[in-house]
Amino acid sequence: MTTGNAPAKSAQIKVTRRSPEYWRVTFDNPPINVMGPEMVREFQALIGDLEADEHVRVAVFDSAVEDYFLNHSDFAAKLEDLTSMPAGPTGLPPWPDFLVRLTHLPVASIALIRGRATGNGSELTLACDMSFASREKAIISQWEVGVGMVPGGGPMARLPQLIGRNRALEVLLSSQDIGGEQAEAYGYVNRALPDADLDAYVDALATRIAKFDKWAIANTKRLVNTSLPPEVELGSGWDACIASLGRPAAQGAIKALMERGFHKPGDVENRLGYSIGQLPR
Repeated sequence: MTTGNAPAKSAQIKVTRRSPEYWRVTFDNPPINVMGPEMVREFQALIGDLEADEHVRVAVFDSAVEDYFLNHSDFAAKLEDLTSMPAGPTGLPPWPDFLVRLTHLPVASIALIRGRATGNGSELTLACDMSFASREKAIISQWEVGVGMVPGGGPMARLPQLIGRNRALEVLLSSQDIGGEQAEAYGYVNRALPDADLDAYVDALATRIAKFDKWAIANTKRLVNTSLPPEVELGSGWDACIASLGRPAAQGAIKALMERGFHKPGDVENRLGYSIGQLPR
C-alpha cells in the first residue's frame, strides 16, 4: 500500500489523503480487481495506518478499475500464501481480522460501489458503516454457494441482521447477482443513486463527516456496534470457507468456470451469477 498522489505502480490499494481527516482508499488491481495474498497484506497495512492516525475521521473505499469495485479471491494464487499469514490482533486470520477492525475503527467508513462487488467486495461493503451504489453499474454478489463453497468474510453473520434471515438466505443460496436498485430495496446498501450523482453525493457526505469531532464519531460508533454479531461467527465462517475450498465439488466447479473464462475480463465475470447457473451438475 502506498499513499499520496503518485503511488507505486505495484500497489493494489492506493490511499489519497484529501485532507488529514478524509482519506480515499482506491482498489487498483486490473484487469478485474481480484483479491490475492498481496492485497490482503495491503489491507492489513491499511487498517494499521487508519488505527494509528489521530486525525482521520472518514475513509471512502472506491475503485480505479472500470466495472469492478472489489472482486472475488484470486484463485490462481497459492492458497498456502494466504493461509500461512499470521493472525491479526483480533486473533482472526488476516481478511476477517481486517473486516472486524474496520467495523470497530473509530472512523466512519463508506463504500462507494460502482461495478462488481463480488464475494470479498460484498464482505467489505457489509463491514463498512455505510454504502452507496451506482443504480446502473453496481452489482453485488455472494456467489460462493453456487460453486460448492462457503463465504469466508462473514456475510452469514452480518447479512441476517442487515436485511433479515429470509433475504440473507436468498442472497447466499441463490448466488445471484444483485443490482443497485434491488440492493437498496433489501437494505443491503444505504442508497442506490444515479451513476452520474454517486461521486458527488458520497464526497459531500464524507466531507461533512470529516468536519465533525472525532471523539463524537468514535463513541457513537462504539455504542451502535453493540448490535454487531460476535466476532467468533466471522472466524467460523472463515474456517468453513477454507475447508470448502478443498472439497471436490468446489474444485470441480471453479475449474469448470476457469475453462469458460472465469478470472478474465469477459462474459463469465460480467455475468457471474448467470454463469454459475449454467455449470453442469
